[in-house]
Amino acid sequence: MNLFNVFFGGARLRLIAGALVVANGFFPAVWILLTSFKGEAELVQKPITYLPAAPTIANYVHAFTDQPLLLFLLNSAIVALCSTALAVLISAGAAYAIARLDLKFRGLILSAIIASSMFPLVTLLVPIFQIMRSLGLLNTYVALILPYTVLSLPVCTLVLVSFFQAIPRDLESAAMLDGCTRIGALCRIVFPLSAPGVFTAAILAFVNAWDEFLLALSLNSSPSFRTLPVGITLYQGEYAFPWPLIAAALVVAIVPVAALMALFQERVIGGLTSGGLKG
Repeated sequence: MNLFNVFFGGARLRLIAGALVVANGFFPAVWILLTSFKGEAELVQKPITYLPAAPTIANYVHAFTDQPLLLFLLNSAIVALCSTALAVLISAGAAYAIARLDLKFRGLILSAIIASSMFPLVTLLVPIFQIMRSLGLLNTYVALILPYTVLSLPVCTLVLVSFFQAIPRDLESAAMLDGCTRIGALCRIVFPLSAPGVFTAAILAFVNAWDEFLLALSLNSSPSFRTLPVGITLYQGEYAFPWPLIAAALVVAIVPVAALMALFQERVIGGLTSGGLKG
């Protein structure tokens, strides 16, 4: 046991664990980035070369010219931003009601919210498709915005509940004495004080909508409304897989999410850790 502690205990064990986590998270992204600068011949040669011998941006040029990648980016941005805004607004109202109102079945409501997030998406695909077809919403932005909003509501609500509970009720009472309505107190007092939680919920909802593939493939078959995950699959042929070209398109898809995480990483990390401590 003492020998184990010498080699694997304390700071050394934390360093090894941290290195494994970093390698697991960054290696696939770095490999995709390096592949995007390689040619087709270099990718299949043996022995494997990790760094591109002759880096080229031709794959990025073809990624934008072989398929309407800009249109896919625009479609994904519209769907992700709209569904994120709706999910945050609706979940904020639900979380505020759970945190502030004296609900008789509060525990049951929270359990139902958690349970609703456990259904695999594939089991919901047929009902969602039938609903959208009956409403005439197939091949529209709304066909994806509505399901993405609903799918993001459980996690956004749970994140915001923990933050709203930590805000003293006296602050809202003072605001309402000064003439604020309950909605006004939510917008002027609770929302600003819960900024880390709001950012965390928004980022989670955005990433969920940006990366989703199954609903995007099933509900929008029109080329004009294809999102980025579906559009990237069009680069492969029946017998050919141009991996450098696909890697370049994947890098383009990763950049917006990576930029968001880099800009708001402190708020997101603070939101996740604070929510865990306060809940």
